Amino acid sequence: MTNILEKIIEEKKQSLILTKKEKSFDVLEKNIKVQNFFNFKETIQNNKGISLISEIKKASPSAGILINDFNHLDIAKMYINNGATCLSVLTEEKYFLGKLDYIQDIKKKFKIPILAKDFFIDPYQIALSKSYGCDCILIIIAALNGSQADEIYSEALKHNLSVIVEVHNQKEAEMALKYDQALIGINNRNLKTLEVSLNNTISIFEIIKTHKGPIISESGIKNEDDAKYIYEKTGIKNFLIGESLLKSDKPDELMRKLIQISQ
Repeated sequence: MTNILEKIIEEKKQSLILTKKEKSFDVLEKNIKVQNFFNFKETIQNNKGISLISEIKKASPSAGILINDFNHLDIAKMYINNGATCLSVLTEEKYFLGKLDYIQDIKKKFKIPILAKDFFIDPYQIALSKSYGCDCILIIIAALNGSQADEIYSEALKHNLSVIVEVHNQKEAEMALKYDQALIGINNRNLKTLEVSLNNTISIFEIIKTHKGPIISESGIKNEDDAKYIYEKTGIKNFLIGESLLKSDKPDELMRKLIQISQ
C-alpha cells in the first residue's frame, strides 16, 4: 500500500510555500492578538471524569466523505451541548477537506479549547494556526525527524499552546517521553497502512504510563464498550473520537454513554 502519510506530508510542503507568500509573520501576529485562547492541557487535567476530545472533520483518507451536509458550527454546538471537554478540528485541506477558518468560526460562538488537527512540519504553522484561534497543536512523531519535532514543540511552547505528541508504535512512544510538557496521544490507527487496533493503546501505555501529562487514546473507538475496554486496562480516561460520533445516528446518546464509563 502507498504510504498515505508520505503523500500528505509532501502535499503539505507544497501548500506551505504558497501560504508563506500570502501571510507574513507580521500579519499572523496581528491576528493572534484578537483571538481568545483557553488552556487545552489544563482543561483536560482538571476534568475529574472522562474527557472527550470530539473531532470535527468532513472527510478522511480511510473513510472518504463522512458528512455530505457538513456544518462545522452545528457539529460543534452538538458536541458542546453533550459534554465535550475539548474539540479537535481538522484543518488539513486536501485529504480531510478541513479549513483553519473552522476554528475561528467556532471560537467566535463558543468558549472551548480547540486542537488544530493537522500535519505540522514547519514552525511557521504554529503562528499560522494560532492566528485562527487554536489552543493546541499536534506533533505526529511518524511525520518528522527528531530535530523537526523538537523545533515545533519549542515553538508551540513559546506561543503558550498545548501540544499533543502523537505516537503509534513503541519506538515513537519512547521518543515522546522527552516532551515532558506535552499530552501524549496514542493513535490506534497505523498512519502508514490505516489499519486499526485498540490493543495499540494497551501495549504502548506500558511505555508511557510514567508521563506527567495527560494520555489520550485516539482513533477506532466505536462505542462505550471500546472506551471502557481501554479505561479498564489502562486507566486512560481521555479519548479523541471523530468518525464514530460523526457517523452515528444518535451522537448525543453515544457521548453520554462514553462519559459514563468510569461511573
